[in-house]
Amino acid sequence: MSKGRYYITTPIYYPSSKLHIGHTYTTVAADAMARFKRATGYDVKFLTGTDEHGQKIERVAKEYGMSPKEYLDKIVGEIKELWKTMEISYDIFIRTTDDYHERRVQQIFQKLYDKGDIYKSNYEGWYCTPCESFWTETQLVDGKCPDCGREVELTKEEAYFFKLSKYQDRLLKLFEENPEFLEPVSRKNEMINNFLKPGLEDLCITRTSFDWGIPVPFDKKHVIYVWLDALSNYITALGYPENEEGDYSKFWPANVHLVGKEIVRFHTIIWPAMLMALDIPLPKKVFGHGWILLEGGKMSKSKGNVVDPVVLVERYGVDALKYFLLREYSFGQDGVFTNEVLLNRINSDLANDLGNLVSRTITMIEKYNGGIVPKPKVDGEFDEDFKQVATSAWAKVEEKMNNLDFSNALEEIWKVVRRTNKYIDETTPWILAKNEKNKDKLDTVLYNLAEAIRIISILIQPFMDNTARKIWIQLGIDEGPSTSWEASKEFGKLETGIKVHKQPPLFPRIDVKKELEELEKLNKKNAKKEEKKQKKESEKEEKGEITIDDFAKVDLKVAEVIEAEKHPKADRLLVLKLKVGDETRQVVSGIAQHYKPEDLVGTKVVLVANLKPVKLRGIESQGMILAATAGDKLTLVTADIESGSTVS
Repeated sequence: MSKGRYYITTPIYYPSSKLHIGHTYTTVAADAMARFKRATGYDVKFLTGTDEHGQKIERVAKEYGMSPKEYLDKIVGEIKELWKTMEISYDIFIRTTDDYHERRVQQIFQKLYDKGDIYKSNYEGWYCTPCESFWTETQLVDGKCPDCGREVELTKEEAYFFKLSKYQDRLLKLFEENPEFLEPVSRKNEMINNFLKPGLEDLCITRTSFDWGIPVPFDKKHVIYVWLDALSNYITALGYPENEEGDYSKFWPANVHLVGKEIVRFHTIIWPAMLMALDIPLPKKVFGHGWILLEGGKMSKSKGNVVDPVVLVERYGVDALKYFLLREYSFGQDGVFTNEVLLNRINSDLANDLGNLVSRTITMIEKYNGGIVPKPKVDGEFDEDFKQVATSAWAKVEEKMNNLDFSNALEEIWKVVRRTNKYIDETTPWILAKNEKNKDKLDTVLYNLAEAIRIISILIQPFMDNTARKIWIQLGIDEGPSTSWEASKEFGKLETGIKVHKQPPLFPRIDVKKELEELEKLNKKNAKKEEKKQKKESEKEEKGEITIDDFAKVDLKVAEVIEAEKHPKADRLLVLKLKVGDETRQVVSGIAQHYKPEDLVGTKVVLVANLKPVKLRGIESQGMILAATAGDKLTLVTADIESGSTVS
């Protein structure tokens, strides 16, 4: 009989061609929680997926010469393959391009519009394409996106707005009366102080400047902006609003949304306000976990510092990677990843503690009792404390897991692992085996060791399913009543008289120095591949199509040449002084073979005025003048108009 229902979600991921270990972190945590809840008797629904609409997707697909859907199908296939490699036990994989999701988002939009919570107006403000986020002037940091630090675009277009400001007081009340709604507490304080108290503005929820999105049902020139589309997946996946009697009524509200800290704002301000407007319950908890950082900052494909989880799985196994991610880092905080930390954790916890414990125990049962699990005969002086540690662990693990404290849940299990290793040292079975009179004591010790390992295998299963099953093979037991979560609460469930089966080590010990050298070689090789790939993509971008938004970034001005001379260190270069309205600029240009300096004075040329300054053979160039070429002939682009005029 089910203990209840449990609905857990990860964010739906932007379909990047390279998900790194940071993305994997969220999904591994959600997977462990889903497996834990299933093991403890809950009916679980675990959702993940991909967020596939928006201007960013449209642009990337164009760069590859593909339609958005063609591009996405390939990338989503790679993401699903990664989750298969990571053995993620999701129940639903939603794509925001799924027909049912698009249809239901339109219905949600219509409901909000009919209620009067959506209205049409004009939007003018700053937009970050990589983050798919709108920002006000005051929210920008040094004129750039406060989330990713990249350039933003000034956008002006007709749009529909959601009345987010209407729900400001209700949202403040939500945080004040439900302190557990958003964890950890630092995230809650950030939302209150940085967003709610300064005041909420109504939210732009449609775009007209691109068409890769879900059309507004009654105004087809508008597409629904990504956050209303993406956030709705948590309920459209359950059938809302078409079918509120099935999974939606069974699993909503969600028990927890697991999200990275960078998208907490969307999940705890915009999403609850939407749900309030729809008059449906809010999720019980949003947990904003920290980032896994590299020395030098956040992992980023653009920085070339991505750690590939597939490579780590191939070298160390999926269970080792899962264990490391959940054991090494406190889930609510940032953590720093290094290969050395990973390898040392695998050696100390998995090879030395757990792997060695299983190997020693199976070896001793084979050596001292013919491979048969003996019947315990007499209690020894260390048995009571040892058994108490083993049988009390489940409750501590449950408490930690229910608080999403994965690291300390594993620490509670490792207390049993370490106590069992200590029990071997206390009882010294190799000494007992030397005297036949100690046979009853020896049998008891061997049974107790095997039984403790059985309990450990149950407790680790939500985190390391493969390892648990490998242990069962060595103990000679099948999945069933003796491997259920309930069976971890009682000592003595292991059947006697069964035969153990020695297997290769669960986690072979790693030569850290040698492995670090191998990883360094691999990293250099991969870095060169990535560099070549990015260079090709950069060249493609330079020569490929651009949008009107791209062109609008170029500031072209008419400039008059007031001085010209040869570059002292380069025969092909001229150094020009240009008058641009009231401003004087210096530009270095490679036109010396085509123009004499004295012939250029008084010429009005076209200047790219917002080009980043560079030094050419030691002299700074503050822009670039335009020219056209035909074979060997070069001609400057000129304009007979006042200096400083804008070319558009």
